[in-house]
Amino acid sequence: MKIVMLGTGYVGLVSGACFSEFGHDVVCVDKDEKKITNLKNGILPIYEPGLDILVKKNFRNEKLKFSSSVKKSIVDADAIFIAVGTPERRGDGHADLTYVYSAAREIATILENYCVIITKSTVPVGTSLEIKKIIKKYNKNANFDVVSNPEFLREGSAIEDFMRPNRIIVGYENEKSKKIMDNIYQPLNLIQTPILFTDIKSAELIKYASNAFLAVKISFINQMADLCEGLSTDIHFISRGMGLDKRIGDKFLHPGPGYGGSCFPKDTIALSKIASDNNIDLSIIDNVINYNQNRKKSLIKKLKNILGNNIKEMRVAVLGLSFKPGTDDMRESPSLDLVPSLVKKVKEVRVFDPVAMKEASKYIKNVYFSNKVEDCIMNVDLTIILTEWSEFRTLSADYLSKFMKGNVVVDFRNALNPENFKGKNITLHQVGRGPFN
Repeated sequence: MKIVMLGTGYVGLVSGACFSEFGHDVVCVDKDEKKITNLKNGILPIYEPGLDILVKKNFRNEKLKFSSSVKKSIVDADAIFIAVGTPERRGDGHADLTYVYSAAREIATILENYCVIITKSTVPVGTSLEIKKIIKKYNKNANFDVVSNPEFLREGSAIEDFMRPNRIIVGYENEKSKKIMDNIYQPLNLIQTPILFTDIKSAELIKYASNAFLAVKISFINQMADLCEGLSTDIHFISRGMGLDKRIGDKFLHPGPGYGGSCFPKDTIALSKIASDNNIDLSIIDNVINYNQNRKKSLIKKLKNILGNNIKEMRVAVLGLSFKPGTDDMRESPSLDLVPSLVKKVKEVRVFDPVAMKEASKYIKNVYFSNKVEDCIMNVDLTIILTEWSEFRTLSADYLSKFMKGNVVVDFRNALNPENFKGKNITLHQVGRGPFN
């Protein structure tokens, strides 16, 4: 089956590479000719573990191709996935559908044979049906069906999520398009992946509802962590005790500096706007949005409470800049709030991230970009863990004291083992527990 993926961003490139691994003939299309040239040369625009191997393998086998020409690519396509960006729209928080509707108009002028047009981008309810109207407007004779097939890819684990997903959601209108979607995902039948077929609007809403619920869980456990600090108890016991209840589950019950990335912030705001436009009360989500924004801004206050006025003369190391490990994505990362605040408050800020240094340098200024952990923590008074990369998890008081001048570590991800700090000369502060020394 020939599949065309419009957009070579995170969703488009990962999906295209994985579909080619399924055995489909895939063309990933992007108007950015430099990006297409780079992809043909094995240079990827994003970091995702294992993606470079998958892209190079299937490009070499000619199952995966790259093109800057929409017209040449979709002439004989069986399925066209729209996987372009839907950023938050300036001014009102709605998803910006400019690129989605532009893709629909361009598709309409080219369509000759029957194909299924699938919305892979995260879009508000009703968008797929609007795509259908646009195509019919610009090509009355077009023979096609529209489908909603939202993605559920976690950055850092995207390939595993695509190849072994929890579920596939497909919103469809008729049996003809349903059969094509069945064929596209047929390889997943071997591992008995649940495929939920719904109406199109429900499929679109499932994506927003899922991300919003996970954002609620994150914010809830963060508030419980604040309560634990006030009661001098341990959030790890609380989250563990809750997570053992199968009705709750243990995922997304890890306290931290607040959620970030490309999905949760954008999708919660978009869902809130959808509800507001339809006069529906989604105050839970509204409160989560406000709380999460304030939490990231309050990190500097937490540091001042720990350190007092001494913070002004400190040299500070920040380990981890991306919003989560396994990616170089800086979108809505807590570091974008904390690091600029530190720059204004302390003597010097040193930063290090295993993957995101180049991307971070676009947004973070007036800091020293270190080339390794040891360089970052050399002679600093305070070390902050802001992203829980695996290479940071083994840091101990004995190791840190070899390089640090000061004796305070603030672990905003609870990534470090407190046992490695007990009875030592470095004090470890974590979220909802401790301090440990």
